[in-house]
Amino acid sequence: MNIYPVVEIFHSVQGEAFHTGVPHVFIRFGNCNLRCEWCDTDFLTYKDMSLKEIIDQVLSYDCNRVIFTGGEPCMQDLDTIGRELKKHNIHLSVETNGTIKVPEIIDWICVSPKDQLYPNVTIKQRNGDELKVVYCGQDLTLYDDLKMGFKHHYIQPCYHENESIAHNGRSFSLVEKIVKSNPGWRLSLQTHKWMGVD
Repeated sequence: MNIYPVVEIFHSVQGEAFHTGVPHVFIRFGNCNLRCEWCDTDFLTYKDMSLKEIIDQVLSYDCNRVIFTGGEPCMQDLDTIGRELKKHNIHLSVETNGTIKVPEIIDWICVSPKDQLYPNVTIKQRNGDELKVVYCGQDLTLYDDLKMGFKHHYIQPCYHENESIAHNGRSFSLVEKIVKSNPGWRLSLQTHKWMGVD
């Protein structure tokens, strides 16, 4: 039996980047291979769910789009759960840090690299649909090579309740200026936080 560590499964709208405003079912998995100080998810608190339990909950919502997120979702067997969801004509997206290759069954790949925090970590998923960089003041030329493998390029302000963790990435006006002075990048904002939804 396939068992997955699940933090939560919920129906909401995507609040970031390309699919902002589009309803999805989010499957947030536990565990991560990185420990970013500004992460907004408690990925160490989860419950074990069977494949059938997950599929049943997803199908209880009137929605044909699923996002695998985390934690790091690619630590899980996404191929098996993806094949089951595809039987119900569900579009599959993943939000990953890119350190683990994404299975081919995924329809939309968003990589949010954390190599500014972990310079010794290798980004293995070097192509996809979205490259979404959380901006904490790093030099954007770091992503010059990586950008070539993605269709859409986003910079997102680092948001954290603790200003010392968010650094200067918390300033929306600063990131707006960064985007204007770096052609090829677009601004992504976490609109769901402003709306007060998941």
